[in-house]
Amino acid sequence: MVVKPEKPPFVIDIFLQPGELYFGDRHTRIRTVLGSCVSVVFWHPEKLLGGMTHIMMPPKLDIPSVHKLDGRYADDAIAMMFEEMKKFKAFDKNYHVKIFGGGNMFPKTAKEFSKTIGCKNIQAVESILKKHGFRCKASHLGGSGHRNISFDVWSGHVWMRHVKM
Repeated sequence: MVVKPEKPPFVIDIFLQPGELYFGDRHTRIRTVLGSCVSVVFWHPEKLLGGMTHIMMPPKLDIPSVHKLDGRYADDAIAMMFEEMKKFKAFDKNYHVKIFGGGNMFPKTAKEFSKTIGCKNIQAVESILKKHGFRCKASHLGGSGHRNISFDVWSGHVWMRHVKM
């Protein structure tokens, strides 16, 4: 028998702009809209904690030895998410990870997908997650157009609507 998690009596609704991320508890819904950007969703099924990134670009190539983390970049956004997990004392490998986005927003001009920022974002995120030992449980990546994403932390459900160009 599958038990449907109940929606909590109050919900904080967070909308992520590009370069932002959020990590919260079971009273949280996180939403965003993606084009070539990529969102990584982390959900801890035992602790009912989770977060989402809105990554705009792959890692910076000219990283100084000491720099302020910037959520626009894949490596920094994921490092920032790990810091949020640590604040909740929930940094472990029990997260369900889902990845969305990386669309080609200019399919008529960018004929070769491998050269688009969307493709580079996808490759960067997948590489960083693999390096840290996280496996993706679900994804909807590439293609053209944008995606609306909504993540209910209390249940781990992610709702996605893909609007093709």
